[in-house]
Amino acid sequence: MKKLKKRWNIKSNGQLFIVFLVFAITGSSAAKLAAPVTEFFEIKKEMGWYIYWPFRILIIFPIYQLLLVFYGWVFGEFTFFWKFEKKMLRGMGLRFIIKK
Repeated sequence: MKKLKKRWNIKSNGQLFIVFLVFAITGSSAAKLAAPVTEFFEIKKEMGWYIYWPFRILIIFPIYQLLLVFYGWVFGEFTFFWKFEKKMLRGMGLRFIIKK
């Protein structure tokens, strides 16, 4: 835990708990919200895994990105998650999404 706190520049165990909580809530929420979007586009498992799962993953990705920053803001860690988000998008070669 000490290495993680140092790497993420986290000051307390309470802040670390909030960060883990935000990651957990975001992942669960993004997966849950992907279901109605998939249904809206009428993509069903019966179409085959090679259509359903790639589509679902492509849907989850932007939902996750938005929710991560939103939940970070709700839990008072907007700055941490905004920096995290920018670093992640840069690492994925999606720098154009965030101007700076």
